[in-house]
Amino acid sequence: MIELVAFLGNYGEQYADTRHNAPWLFADSLPFADRLSWSSKFKAEYASAENIVPGVERKIHFIKPLTYMNLSGDAISEAAHFFKITPDRVLVIHDEIELPPGTLSLKFGGGLGGHNGLRSTKEKLGTADFWRIRLGIGKCTDGNVASYVLGHFSSDEKILLSQMFGPASELLTKVLSAKDPSNLLKEWSKKKVIPEVSK
Repeated sequence: MIELVAFLGNYGEQYADTRHNAPWLFADSLPFADRLSWSSKFKAEYASAENIVPGVERKIHFIKPLTYMNLSGDAISEAAHFFKITPDRVLVIHDEIELPPGTLSLKFGGGLGGHNGLRSTKEKLGTADFWRIRLGIGKCTDGNVASYVLGHFSSDEKILLSQMFGPASELLTKVLSAKDPSNLLKEWSKKKVIPEVSK
């Protein structure tokens, strides 16, 4: 069961609509977003709620780390340790350049794909065995990955992103509802939720 959900991103107005911040944009789009009252805690924006999805009575904790992407693990580990949440009950939602726009993926453990937020999380939790929802943002084509992920979404990309948020919300709801999210891995392994997308 998932008890802590971390939306990775970078703090600051200049990063608001950048590709790295897709998870924060997703958090703001959630059907239950208006039920989350955010406050500063654990080096993050923090909120919690009970009965956030149908059939789930337990309290679920949500954070948006304010440490910038490369130190995301500081906030995640601080919250996890405070609430005594083990890594296998942590869900990290992050942007993924290895997936095309319109593609979602649920993953447990494994490689980090060069993602600095995941690297920091592994370092601070002491393991890579935590859950991830990966939001596809497409590959960098010029080799400058840092510039790409810190770049702003184009108008077309914003449309694709907004279309992806509905299915992503469905996936998040299923993960939070599941006693064992591994039952969802097969269905949600690199699932293209906007079939007409090609890049």
